[in-house]
Parts: sequence; structure tokens; C-alpha cells
Amino acid sequence: MFDHQRLEAVGTEGEAPVSEPERQYYYMKKCREWAGQEAVRAGHSLTMSIQTLGCQMNAKDSEKITAIMEYIGYQETGEPVADFVLFNTCTVRENANMKIYGRLGFLKNQKKKNPRMKIALCGCMMQEADEVEKIRKSYPFVDLVFGTHNIYKLAELLYIQIQSDRPVVDVWEEAQEIVEDLPGKRKYPFKTGVNIMYGCNNFCSYCIVPYVRGRERSREPEEILREVRGLVEDGVVEIMLLGQNVNSYGKTLEKKISFAQLLRQVNGIPGLQRIRFMTSHPKDLSDELIAAMAECDKVCTHLHLPLQSGSTKILEKMNRRYTKEGYLELVSRIRERLPELSLTTDIIVGFPGETEEDFLDTLDVVRRVRYDSAYTFIYSKRSGTPAAAMEDQVPEETVRERFARLLKEIQAISAEITDSRVGQTVPVLMEEINAQDSTLITGRLSNNAVVHCKTDASQIGRILPVKLMESRGFYYMGEVADQP
Repeated sequence: MFDHQRLEAVGTEGEAPVSEPERQYYYMKKCREWAGQEAVRAGHSLTMSIQTLGCQMNAKDSEKITAIMEYIGYQETGEPVADFVLFNTCTVRENANMKIYGRLGFLKNQKKKNPRMKIALCGCMMQEADEVEKIRKSYPFVDLVFGTHNIYKLAELLYIQIQSDRPVVDVWEEAQEIVEDLPGKRKYPFKTGVNIMYGCNNFCSYCIVPYVRGRERSREPEEILREVRGLVEDGVVEIMLLGQNVNSYGKTLEKKISFAQLLRQVNGIPGLQRIRFMTSHPKDLSDELIAAMAECDKVCTHLHLPLQSGSTKILEKMNRRYTKEGYLELVSRIRERLPELSLTTDIIVGFPGETEEDFLDTLDVVRRVRYDSAYTFIYSKRSGTPAAAMEDQVPEETVRERFARLLKEIQAISAEITDSRVGQTVPVLMEEINAQDSTLITGRLSNNAVVHCKTDASQIGRILPVKLMESRGFYYMGEVADQP
């Protein structure tokens, strides 16, 4: 949990401290002094637009960015144009990169109208040398470029840019240290994510994440537990433990600890009511973790277990390091200990070399596992990954036909599972006013399903018993039950 007193204790006279996070506190304060003067010159309060693409790790990073910029003196706006515009980029699929270039093209003209505007880029896309060089040459009006390893240095980099009035590019190939003691602005006051590790060592052949997020680095368990305790004291009831592969947690620490052991320690924190985590790689989901999930009362009844393909041949080409049979056997062990668990997954259709027989293997796994839902993707060739150079790329029309068949199968199974729970009364965390109907509050079950029900907005942030009255495919309509 961020310590404001520690920040306020840092002065701005003299040279910046060498140690972190005090160094960043110094630059946050220096930028704050500048922003106060800039607001006077501009004649209005400074505004910011933080736009996030990609995964929950990016969303967590953007919470830190937003809080740092708020301290400096910027106010969030819902508009795409502001005095400070930052894109926290994703690069899992190349079309994500194209979105960024399209938005930069729009902002070029906006910056001509408002020369005070600052434009920043960070995140995974900025870890690709070719993309950074393209920004340098073709988008010289971008003021600030940094990557995934030094997001904590935002204030320092911004101050350098302010003083030099020139573009600043600072991208590291590898992380040098983990700096977490920075402010963060939670989207929900009652739930948030907590990073337990960074990076990935798996090198799936289609995935660029290990190249842009770096090797695995685990945070010390004492740091994680201290952060969670602080968040609980601040009103958080639900925590999501975040990592590219949480099952690998602890392997890089001097004093070894497993993810299952960490999960048990987090479960013991008083006041915390729910624990989620993602993502789990099937290759190293241990029986120890299955037992911890079954025995820890605060762990939610939901597990995201990416399949990617049901074909052992394709899984080998993907470098997933498990087989179809191994995946199904793992699911069997999970179901034996956790019969009420909801399973969700990721599936890629059209990986290079995928035959109709391979695709039927995927359908077979879907039918046997019966996922509550699945994130399905058409294979996207990603430059810089081994899969991009593979032969036997599957024709687009074949891929789309298979994708439609898969989606139909998943939707049918999901509807059956959702329908089977109608009539049950379950605990629901009330999260927000429904965007389409302000008379409804949207909440989330332990199994991650969504329910909409009529209740007072004052109940947001509380866990209430809700009777599931009607299934509408991927969500429920419910009624808050009488409480004893």
C-alpha cells in the first residue's frame, strides 16, 4: 500500500535521491511545481487522457500512471484529446499496433492546435525496436516513449522532457529492479489487482510477450502480503493476483516459495473476502495448487486455464509443453477436488499446420471439459515470433469456417451451464451501476459470471445474496435475497 507520508518527506532541493522510490517522489514533486505554473500559463486546469490497450497487467500499470499524473496536477477527462495523452500499448496482435498509429495521426493535428499538448507512449509495443524507430522517424511530435520495464520512471522521464523540450525515448531490454511503492488509482475502491510477478519464460511460438515483458521476476512474498493488507485496510474486499504465469511464482526468489504457499498466506489475511488469480499455465499447475484452491475459503470458484489447441501435434508446434491427454487429465484432477469450479479458457483457431483432424481434437476437448466460456481467437501472425515463419499457414476461409463452428459449440455449452444455475441463491459482489439501465446494479459471482439486479447504489462494494432468476446466455437477471 502506498505511503503518502514517505512521499511528502522527500524534498526538492538539491540533487535527486539515488535510491528508489524516493528518486521518483522527488521528480513527481518537481513535475508538480512545473504543472502548477503551466496551468497558470494555459489559463485552465491541466487534463489527461490515459488510454489502455491489452491485458490486466497493462490495466494495473495504467492505474499507477493515472495516480502519478494526478499527483503532478492533471485531471482525467473522458475525451480522447487532453493536455497529456498517453497510450499504454499492447502488441499481442499486429492490429493493436495499427490502432496506435491511427490515433497518433489524429493527434498530430490536435497538437498543432494546442502546442502545449504532450503525447506519450508506453507498454509492450514500445519494447519492439522497429516500432520505436518508426515512432522516432515518422511521429517526431511524440514527446515521451518508454517500455514495460521502467513505467515507474514516468515522472523522471517527464521532467527530463519538460526541461529539454525534446522527445525522450527510454526503453530497456531487461528490467533492472522492481519498484512498487508508487501511488495507484483503483477503478473500483473495493477490488483491485496485485502484481506478484513480471515477465514470462514460456516462449510459446505464437506469443511475443516474453520478448516485450522480459524474463520472469517474482516479488518477495512479504512485499505482496504487506500490499494486500494495506489494500484491505483501505476497503478492498477482492484481490486478483496477477502474473503472466502465476504457477511459476517464486522460482526466481532466493528463498523459494510456491504459488500455492503464497495463496494460503493471502487467504489468511483478515478482512479480505475474495481472491482471484490469472493466468495459469497448464504445464505446471500442481496438485499442491489444486489442494490450496480447494482448502482456501476465500479463493473464488473460477479458474482460467488456457487450452489454445486440443491437438497434441499443434500444442507441440506452439511449444505449450503439454498434450491433449495431459490437459484432460489435469482437468479431471481439478474437477475431482473442485466439482463446482467454473473453467474458462483461451483457444486459437488456424494455427499454422492445423488440419481438420487437429481442429476436431479442439472441439473434442471443448465438449469434454465443458467450459463456462472461452476467449476464442483467429490465429494472428505476429512478427518476431517463431510461428510467423512457419509454413502451412491455414487459408483464411478455412479458419473462419472453423472459428464459427467452435463459437457455436462454446455458446451452446455455456448457455446450458448458465441455465442450470437459475434458481440458485449465490453471493454476489455488487460492482457498478449498469451502463444500459441505471435502475440496475451489475455484480459478479464467485465463478466470474455477471448478474444484473435491482438494488440501491449504496450496496456497491458489498457482497449480497442474490437469487438467479433468469439466464440470458452469458449473464443473469437476479433479485437480492432477504438477508438473515
